[in-house]
Amino acid sequence: MRRVSRIAVAGVATATLAVSVAACGGTSSESAGSGDGKSKGLALAYDVGGKGDQSFNDAATAGMEKAAAEFKYGSKAVEPTDGESDADKAQRLETLAKAGYNPVIGVGYAYAPAVKEVADKFPKVTFGIVDDEQVSKKNVADLVFHEEQASYLAGVTAALSTKSKTVGFIGGVDNPLIHKFEAGFKQGVAATNPKVKVLSQYLTEKAEDGGFASPDKGKTAAQGQIEDGADVVYHAAGLSGQGVIEASAAAKVWAIGVDSDQYQQKPLAAYKKYILTSAMKDVAGAVYDLAKSVQDGKPETGVVRASLKTGGVSLADSNPVFKNNTKLQEALKKASEGINDGTIKVKTTP
Repeated sequence: MRRVSRIAVAGVATATLAVSVAACGGTSSESAGSGDGKSKGLALAYDVGGKGDQSFNDAATAGMEKAAAEFKYGSKAVEPTDGESDADKAQRLETLAKAGYNPVIGVGYAYAPAVKEVADKFPKVTFGIVDDEQVSKKNVADLVFHEEQASYLAGVTAALSTKSKTVGFIGGVDNPLIHKFEAGFKQGVAATNPKVKVLSQYLTEKAEDGGFASPDKGKTAAQGQIEDGADVVYHAAGLSGQGVIEASAAAKVWAIGVDSDQYQQKPLAAYKKYILTSAMKDVAGAVYDLAKSVQDGKPETGVVRASLKTGGVSLADSNPVFKNNTKLQEALKKASEGINDGTIKVKTTP
């Protein structure tokens, strides 16, 4: 097995037809393929919000679909259930491993205890976990990202786009992972224009309270920040971010999305005019790369960290208003160069 510290950029493609079935305590989508005997296919165990969040889980789905199409094998994605325990997650992963899927990936840090428990039971199966690097096993890949770096660029963007000199940050859950988004964003704003005020709010203290899965909470929070003067609102809130984007569009102020290019998401098409950019992390690439490493017989294990320099985090440029803003693009290029050469050290705590 090879241990790696970076991931390469991988494109996103969609393929395979999915059908709904019931399994492992939740609904799942599954497609069958012929394969070559190495693996039945790639399996995902979704985080809160599940498929259709237009963000984190959907990015993982894109990586799964690309792998299934390229390697001509099966794929399966299993939805979470409300109020589930670590034991429920472990059972879900164990069921997928027993069924012959390899790799099996837990999409989200909440799967850490489950991956740690199950990995020892299936030493020939490669397990992946997104957004956690605490599981150290010979057959586990910790797929993590420098979210703070893309968030810094989002902060530069906000500072150069605000007219009110007030911008907002909305985090789904008050935890160390989302603190990285807030820290990078605040630092980018302050470095660009220290006179710009940043309003920060977290929707819940725990994920099980709906911080990543409640568009209504996101909408209410965004409305409050907009009433307080914010004319650019950046969210790191998963499915809840849809409410942030909706509220921003209704008020005709800018929203900055997260994880996926939310300007391109069809369910958000009605609001795309007001989605300035998105702070992306290549979850799709991480999922695909892990699947490819298993398919090649050289499974990635250990910490697999993506950064701005590797292309694993970035800002989306689909919105022409963002892309064609020469002053903004020059500022972002300068900031990116500073981050990549180490002259700008981005904080991970606010």
